[in-house]
Amino acid sequence: VASESGKLWGGRFVGAVDPIMEKFNASIAYDRHLWEVDVQGSKAYSRGLEKAGLLTKAEMDQILHGLDKVAEEWAQGTFKLNPNDEDIHTANERRLKELIGETAGKLHTGRSRNDQVVTDLRLWMRQNCSALSALLRELIRTMVDRAEAERDILFPGYTHLQRAQPIRWSHWILSPVAFPLPPGPELNFGAVTLNSMDATSERDFVAEFLFWASLCMTHLSRMAEDLILYGTKEFNFVQLSDAYSTGSSLMPQKKNPDSLELIRSKAGRVFGRCAGLLMTLKGLPSTYNKDLQEDKEAVFEVSDTMSAVLQVATGVISTLQVRRENMAQALSPDMLATDLAYYLVRKGMPFRQAHEASGKAVFMAETKGVALNQLSLQELQNISPLFSGDVSQVWDYSHSVEQYTALGGTARSSVDWQIAQVRALLRAQQA
Repeated sequence: VASESGKLWGGRFVGAVDPIMEKFNASIAYDRHLWEVDVQGSKAYSRGLEKAGLLTKAEMDQILHGLDKVAEEWAQGTFKLNPNDEDIHTANERRLKELIGETAGKLHTGRSRNDQVVTDLRLWMRQNCSALSALLRELIRTMVDRAEAERDILFPGYTHLQRAQPIRWSHWILSPVAFPLPPGPELNFGAVTLNSMDATSERDFVAEFLFWASLCMTHLSRMAEDLILYGTKEFNFVQLSDAYSTGSSLMPQKKNPDSLELIRSKAGRVFGRCAGLLMTLKGLPSTYNKDLQEDKEAVFEVSDTMSAVLQVATGVISTLQVRRENMAQALSPDMLATDLAYYLVRKGMPFRQAHEASGKAVFMAETKGVALNQLSLQELQNISPLFSGDVSQVWDYSHSVEQYTALGGTARSSVDWQIAQVRALLRAQQA
């Protein structure tokens, strides 16, 4: 099993390893996360050895029973690490030998620790991605529930952080809902790895997971940024629950959106882990290199971050108070300038000319110091004779959002369709 030094690789080496190098090389501090799947993989491997005639039935049963004891100690928190346990694989095999004796040494027959590492990580990620998928589905379900319940609330849409056109509050909630779910096919173990050189060094599945997390955090960070703005006194569109806010140690009036700010900041950590792994991978020669040990810290940290972020985001969305009256008051006639142009288009004017005419109306209103809808019909007809009495219909905000009935638009029928599509996606993910 291991040499006198306690290392699985120590047979050809003499003398002690530099203590600093020992610590630098060790991964047990973080790959202990893998204890359960390491036992799971070793049990499966022992059964394979028995089928291949390399273990007797009695030896296999002895190993399986010993591995059960190892797992029991980890689960109960009584497993004691040894200073020579440089990684989870060494620790488990060392303990197995203590429990069952020399038979434990047969478990490593034909088995590279590099094979063991990547198999364990794949197993752990497959389980963990399922857990993260469940958390993500719960967040999406919460957002869709709110979108369905609050379809009739209108508020300003923004571009360049300037008020643009009226939209439904539901339309905003649904805008980031198409979060990509964690990678699936790569983690299903549907087939063996095609190339043995690639088997121990391929970390595409890790990169895909980290990229999924980065993309998901991009959506969540942008959503958090919007809600931070919407919750300020200047906007006052929403109010964050006290459960997801903090106060100021100096200014008693402050209610800080720490939950949202932390979601926004965690995105940078996730991005960094993704970029860091890619920088590691891009410079490696083929087959296994020790640099790949860096993959597990990235995966474990990002997994913990995503689990926390998704649960906090779900809590924020489910408890958020919407200031419907303030949203309505923020709507202003100038936001209907595009609708004014469309009015002229429907009268037969080319859009470019209609856009220019609407712009002239906006300028006239600003010059006169009045709202756009307060321009008289005569003043509008001085810009274009196509304006007539029915232009008054343009100043209806509900009519504005209802005119966009195309898929993905702001009309209620379109929002209902979007809700139905997301609910169908959630059902499909659970099937």
